[in-house]
Amino acid sequence: MIKVSKLDGTEYYVNPHQIESIEIRPDTVIVMLSGKTHIVRDEADNVLEKIDAYRKRLCLTTGGPSVVQE
Repeated sequence: MIKVSKLDGTEYYVNPHQIESIEIRPDTVIVMLSGKTHIVRDEADNVLEKIDAYRKRLCLTTGGPSVVQE
């Protein structure tokens, strides 16, 4: 999960695996696979950095991607 902030500063977590797109309207809008939208204070680039860091942590905790050898 990644932490984002609503426009009023309230922090909450979003599952990055459920994000369909991120829009810059001027506010950052996270569009989920369900169609639900989250308008957040975080800049789009910052959200992308959080997703990248989350995926790197996930890879480290699972031992990295597995490779099937034949």
